Parts: sequence; structure tokens; C-alpha cells
Amino acid sequence: MLAISLDAFGNWDFWIGVLVLAATYAIFALGLQLNVGTTGIMNFGQAGFMAIGAYSMAILVVREGWSLWWAMAAAIAISMVAAVLVGLPSLRLRTDYFAITTLGFAEIVRYMADEQRELTGGNQGLLGYNSEWFSLSIRLESWLGGHGLDVPSFLFPLALVSWALVLVLALLCALLVRTPWGRVLRAIREDEDGARALGKNTLVYKIQSLALAAALAAIAGFVLAMNLTLLIPDQFDPVFTIFGYVIVILGGLGSYFGVLVGSVALIALLEATRYVELPLASDKVAAIRFIIVGGVLMLLMAFRPQGLFGKREEMLLRD
Repeated sequence: MLAISLDAFGNWDFWIGVLVLAATYAIFALGLQLNVGTTGIMNFGQAGFMAIGAYSMAILVVREGWSLWWAMAAAIAISMVAAVLVGLPSLRLRTDYFAITTLGFAEIVRYMADEQRELTGGNQGLLGYNSEWFSLSIRLESWLGGHGLDVPSFLFPLALVSWALVLVLALLCALLVRTPWGRVLRAIREDEDGARALGKNTLVYKIQSLALAAALAAIAGFVLAMNLTLLIPDQFDPVFTIFGYVIVILGGLGSYFGVLVGSVALIALLEATRYVELPLASDKVAAIRFIIVGGVLMLLMAFRPQGLFGKREEMLLRD
């Protein structure tokens, strides 16, 4: 018999966990929105850029003794360089070929992280990179308590910081696409040949879009790393990118505000279905969770295919 345990929904730990995970996906999906929603390029390698950012940060801290904050800055730069190296040869390809190339790149990164065990810890994981964050989190928790604010969970400081990042980054992205540079990206999405005829080097603009998306993926990787405290390659499965695209579609193509709402809606739905109680094996229950989520998305596509905050014209992307 189908039953749903409602106890978790009154628990602060549940909702704060949802917010932290939703913030991770929101930052991650902002990059995908910049690529597919604004520029019209199908980047399926976002999880690979996320892995490069997270592992670069952790390796610099654990293996080289860097400060966490300098390691984060360097990791963002490394992810952007990786995006340029991937984009230079592959962005000349047709849209579907580029998507396949980036997916292959992400899988190469994941398998390399698994194989280079002396550097990354392989499937045993890499930890010990977050001591500076824990110190900051404790100080923030004490500051909040000193101002009369109750801290309901040890993840609460991370939720605050991560959502502050989400809001700032979403605002920056929304402002950026309204600049002349952003208008060129939209022109490339609508008619790349036309943009090229106007004298725009479309390859350079697409590489810039991909590099910025990689930077956002790296930042999402930092939030994920601080949340989980252990990095393993399976955390950067291609499913992460698929969920990112679901958030973009759910929120609406071209809508950066929609990414924020879509991430909270999807993660809340995914986490809520963990509490569906069925007399079945755990693997079958996990499959049913995704069936439930898929059914909700199908209903959305049937009644509002442009997403919650999208416009119908944004769906008409051209090759």
C-alpha cells in the first residue's frame, strides 16, 4: 500500500538540506541557462566542469596546503581554461555533435578522477579540504546566535551563504544578458549566420559563454563539496547535468529567476519522494521516485511547455 511519511516535512533539517541542495543545482543550472537559454549551445559537459572545479579546489588545499579561498579562485580559473580547451575544437561542430562531445568530456573527467587515486582518492574519496569553511561556519553560527537568531541546523550557515551566492549570481547573469555582449549571444542563438554577417566572431562569444558556465559549475562544485565533506567521482554523474536541464526547462528557457524557482521545486519534489513508503525493495522505490518526478514534469510540459516563467518564443531555438 502506498503511504507517505509526513514527519520529515516539519523538520528543519529536511528543509535546510533541500535549500542547500537546491542552491547547488541553481548555481549549476545558471550556467546551463546561459549556454542553452541565451546562447543556444547544448552543453552536456557541465558536470565535468563542476568536477574539475571541486577537485582542483580540494587538491590544492589537501595536497598543496593552499588557503581554501585562494584554492577556490584558482579552481574557477582552471575550470574556465578547461572550457576554452574543450570549446576551441568542438564549438565548430554542429549542435548535436557538440552535445555528444561535451558529454564524453564529462565522462572522461569522472573516470580520470576515479583512476588517479593518489591525487583524488578515487572511489575512497578525498576529504580534509573544508576546515577553513567549518571555522567560518562556526563563527557565523555564533554571530547569528549573538543577535538572537536561532540556528536550527549545522547546515544553516551553508544554506545562507549558498543562497546569497545564488541571488548575486542570478542577478549578475540577468544583467549580463541585457548588455550588448548578451544581445550578441541571443543573436547567435536565433541566427548565428546573421550574427556572423554583422562582423561578430561567434566562436569567441560561444567560448566566452561556455567559460562562464564552467565558472558557475565550479562554484556549484564548492557548495556541493562543503555540503558532503567528501568528494567521490560518482557525485559528478551525468545525471547531475540532466537534472540541471530539467531545472532550466521547469523554470523556463531564458529565465534566470525561473532557475531559482525550478531548482527549489525539483529538489523539494525529489527529496519529498524519499518518504514514499511502499512494500518494495529499495531499488524499486528509488525507481518509482523518478517515475513520480517524471510524471509531474510530463504534466508541466503538457499544460505549460515553456516552463513556469519562460516565454513560448524562447523555445524556438535554431541550429
